[in-house]
Amino acid sequence: MREALNQALAQLSQVGEDLRLALVRIEELEKQKTPPPEFVKENVKKPKAEEKKQRKKRATEHNHGRPRSAPTQIVEHRIVSCPDCQLRLGGISLARVREIIDVPPPPPIEVTHHRIFKGWCAQCQKWHEAPVDFHTEVLGQGRLGVRLSSLIATLRTVMRLPIRQIRQLVLSLHGVEVSIGEIVEVLHRISTHAQPLLDDLKATIRASSAVQADETGWREDGLNGYIWSVSTPSMRYYEYHHSRAGEVIKQLLGETFQGVLGSDFYAGYNIYQGFHQRCWVHYLRDIHKLKDKYPDEKEMRRWAKAVKDVYDQAVAWAAQEPDPGWSPRQLQQMRVAQQHAFEQQLWAICQPYVRTTAPQQTLCKRVEDFLPELFVFVAVPGVPAHNNLAERSVRPLVIARKISGGTRSPKGSETRMSLASLFGTWMAQGLNPFSQCLALLTQPNSLG
Repeated sequence: MREALNQALAQLSQVGEDLRLALVRIEELEKQKTPPPEFVKENVKKPKAEEKKQRKKRATEHNHGRPRSAPTQIVEHRIVSCPDCQLRLGGISLARVREIIDVPPPPPIEVTHHRIFKGWCAQCQKWHEAPVDFHTEVLGQGRLGVRLSSLIATLRTVMRLPIRQIRQLVLSLHGVEVSIGEIVEVLHRISTHAQPLLDDLKATIRASSAVQADETGWREDGLNGYIWSVSTPSMRYYEYHHSRAGEVIKQLLGETFQGVLGSDFYAGYNIYQGFHQRCWVHYLRDIHKLKDKYPDEKEMRRWAKAVKDVYDQAVAWAAQEPDPGWSPRQLQQMRVAQQHAFEQQLWAICQPYVRTTAPQQTLCKRVEDFLPELFVFVAVPGVPAHNNLAERSVRPLVIARKISGGTRSPKGSETRMSLASLFGTWMAQGLNPFSQCLALLTQPNSLG
């Protein structure tokens, strides 16, 4: 028995020695191991069950299924006898409802021939035709009715379809063949017909208390130009100009504009001498790029955090509900004082770097140049601290430019901007653009 125990202990000792040698060898191999290639991704450690972030619960009002649509027709499927033994069933009741949504077959095109008769007057010695009024059915002397014209304008402006695809779509769905030139002429006629509404739209924007502006590139007949936009939360207005100079925004706003202009830091907007709010999103985006470019600059990162903290404090202060005990004059004085306080706080952060070679020197110089235009949103209620509305407003035309490449003539550019203004305004107001265009062609005063 003792001999067997000694043998077991000897074997255990040998196993321990082998394990020690194996660990030493593994350590040597680990030191010799070369790092994996750059394209090999590092293993990501999965979080433990208790470390997983809890999913945010959605609001109670969203905890329901999709509501059924109102049926346009009801088909009942009844059963009266057992399919197995043919015995008559009892207690028949509704088991379930299966909803199927589909579109009806495309309606064929309606072609109406208006036969207008004439007669000879022996006393007047001239022919007289029967009086007709087609203004609710067709635009101008064209042959395309108002519904088809509205459809073409919607497909072109909202869906951004090329004219050849619009032509093919109308032919495939409705069996009507329309030439490319006819489609172009319809769009020109709608633009001309809507000119009074466009003039009213421009005048309304000029009378607004706050307007956001932006510009983007456009090509006309292969030459570079610019789309200029002025927008409010419920209105959009666009014009094409060959120039990117500040005189364009001055002409768009007019001499009587007294509101707050929101824009980025492009120098063309410096021509406006009224209240001006520069976009903080553009400024913070440039700070973020600077942090990516200099990841090891700790002082610059502290500066960036301090600037962001001032911005966050200003946004939080502007979002507060006003004290009901303050009079309007006292409240305005308080807002202006707070605006100046934030300006001084930001300038204290940026001033030490203005005349240096620090990475943030350029952005600090921008603060020096535009300091009175960075916190206007604190003094004027309802003015956003960013220019996001203007950026979103020009995005549909940027996409259209990438699809079509631009326009071919000044008239084409004018029509494109006019329709974009109309349809953009209708969509901003939550209206159906097709219905509004149809109302425009039949009832001209349809702009909200």
